[in-house]
Amino acid sequence: MRKFSSKFKTGASAVAVLVVLFGVYGFRKLQALAADPTGEKDCRPAEGDGQGKIDLQQIKAIAPLQGVKWSQLGGSINDASCLNRTEIYGIVAVRSVEDIAKALQFARDNKLPVTTAGVRHSMGGQAFRKGGIVLDMRSFNKIVLNESARSVTVQPGATWHDIQNALHPRFAVRAMQSTDIFSVGGSISVNAHGMDHQAGALAKSIKSMRVMLADGSIKTVSPTENAELFNLVVGGYGLFGVIVEAELDIADNLVYQTGRRLLDYKEFPALFSGEIEKDKNIGLMYGHLSTAPSTFLRELLLYTYTKVDGTDFKREPLGEVSGVKLRRLTVNLSKQGSLFQEMKWFSEKHIEHRMENCTVTRAQAIGSAEACLVNRNDPMHDSVPYLRNALAEDTDILHEYFIPRSQFVSFVDGMRKIMTDNKTNLLNASVRVVHQEENFLTYSPEPAFSLVLYINQSTDDEGNRRMKKVTEELIDLTIAHKGRFFLPYQLYYSRDQLQRSYPQINEFFAAKKKYDPDGVFTNTFYQKYAS
Repeated sequence: MRKFSSKFKTGASAVAVLVVLFGVYGFRKLQALAADPTGEKDCRPAEGDGQGKIDLQQIKAIAPLQGVKWSQLGGSINDASCLNRTEIYGIVAVRSVEDIAKALQFARDNKLPVTTAGVRHSMGGQAFRKGGIVLDMRSFNKIVLNESARSVTVQPGATWHDIQNALHPRFAVRAMQSTDIFSVGGSISVNAHGMDHQAGALAKSIKSMRVMLADGSIKTVSPTENAELFNLVVGGYGLFGVIVEAELDIADNLVYQTGRRLLDYKEFPALFSGEIEKDKNIGLMYGHLSTAPSTFLRELLLYTYTKVDGTDFKREPLGEVSGVKLRRLTVNLSKQGSLFQEMKWFSEKHIEHRMENCTVTRAQAIGSAEACLVNRNDPMHDSVPYLRNALAEDTDILHEYFIPRSQFVSFVDGMRKIMTDNKTNLLNASVRVVHQEENFLTYSPEPAFSLVLYINQSTDDEGNRRMKKVTEELIDLTIAHKGRFFLPYQLYYSRDQLQRSYPQINEFFAAKKKYDPDGVFTNTFYQKYAS
């Protein structure tokens, strides 16, 4: 009996130790998934081209550039994907128009390529090129509110976050991306769009811009003045000039009542055309498709923001995102398997809206039955800090596809099959609305639905191989549905796929040579596809 008891105690102790060890491992794992990043990720070695390392001593010998600050000489740069580390000549910290002019003169004298960069969220090398000079625009960020003209004049390094803070509480941005981390210059260079399905993409809210060309001259461009150049700079990926400043239309900071509904994805196109598009009081709108395995890309949560009449409101100051670690943990847990993916979607359907932060209240106490009220600025005032993490062998990649509205259901069905067959770890799938866009390299030659995908991958060769395969298949699917794919992301598409999706690409490259015959402005995208 004592022998049995001893074995029992030994076994119980072993189980207890295992439970403690599992608990410690689990706790540490959760800590890692929720941890703040310690700096910029740098997942892979710098890209080589068979020409060897860039000679830092040679760089330093010709580097002096009077009155302009080099924030970096030699070394490398990366983007938000952390997969594109590239050796460069150096980085100029731009603080004035004169800095840009001097840097361009230096580049022409030394036959060096130039790129402009903001927060570097384009993931295909649009902000740099091997051996080039990078103009870091982030400190070139002045913002001037023109109340009488109902516009704001900004330098290209200003972020939408800063612009919102400058406009609030009276005014709001008219068109911007769905999150506010991006710089104005970067957003114009891709002709970004967002939650306002009535405003269209950013091009439609640009009153005018001043652009410095490769020879150092400055042109004023707008939809009516130097219109050809305007339409090339907007969505031109920095290949035609450096944006010096832009004047943008602004909107009233309206009060919205939030709304949400769950529907079958097949119902969305008819609901949009029959109800949402006709209701001019709905100021903002977007959808999220399910990423849970049981309802994968079949359920859709539709979020709407409907204008509320009346002036008897108290507006709160714009606040920063709360619960960052918890939000980051939720996102990163969803990368760990189907159970957590189901939990994430369940939370979005049934829990998150109950924790909604209502930032506008009536002067009198709000009734318990009244819906949540927010400022127009609130839904877009999100710098998504929870999407940045400390996971060293993991990265999250954006895709975006623009699909004619009549093709939406068929495209989603094809996308579901591609992602299921490739075991793609889809973290988020948003649905937004775009109009016909008139810029030269337009992603939307007709009204379309935009599908924005956020996909997790490992940073090793296998992760890149899998991402390349699914990207190629999604692009082929897009072309088959007469749609277009967004160009700021990874360069996994072929020259043929680019030509088929953007039949005007050769004319775009020809215009590039017209305005920049010496090829001063360039980037990795141009280097790969224009040669």
